[in-house]
Amino acid sequence: MAAMNADYINPFLLASAKVLKEMVFLDATLGKPYLNSLKFSDNSLLIMLGVTGEIKGQVILDFKNEVALDLASKMCMMPMTELNELAQSAICELCNMILGNAATVFSTKGIKIDITPPTVCRGNVSFSTDYAANICVPVIYEAEKTIGINVSLKG
Repeated sequence: MAAMNADYINPFLLASAKVLKEMVFLDATLGKPYLNSLKFSDNSLLIMLGVTGEIKGQVILDFKNEVALDLASKMCMMPMTELNELAQSAICELCNMILGNAATVFSTKGIKIDITPPTVCRGNVSFSTDYAANICVPVIYEAEKTIGINVSLKG
C-alpha cells in the first residue's frame, strides 16, 4: 500500500471547516487523524467522491445517520426526520461544496484536480484498497457531532 502525502489531507480539512462555517453556520474543530480500515456501520451515510488529475484516489465523507439528518435539517432550514431523497441530496451538495473548495485550495498550490459526482452508500459496508493508505480525520461540531473525512490519495 502506498504511503500518502500529508499535504493531500489539509486542503480537505480547510475546505470542510470553511463550508461548514459559511453554508451551515457551524464552527468545526479537528480530531486526531488515524488510519481507517474503511469498515462502516449500519448507522452510516457515506458520500464517496473520486479525485482525478495530478492527484488520484477517493474521498469518503462518513456521517452517522443522526449527524446527516442534523446537517440536512440545517441546510434545508426545516426538520428532517428521515434520510430521504431530499436529505441525501442536501448532504451530497455539502460534500460537493467541500471537495470543490478543496480543489480550489489545490489549484492555489499549482495542483490541478477534478472530482467525480458523489456516490451515496448506506448501511454496513466495507471497502478495500491497496492504492493508498486511508487517513480519516474527524471534523467535530457542536462538541460531539462528527463527520469522518476519509482521504485515500496519491500523486
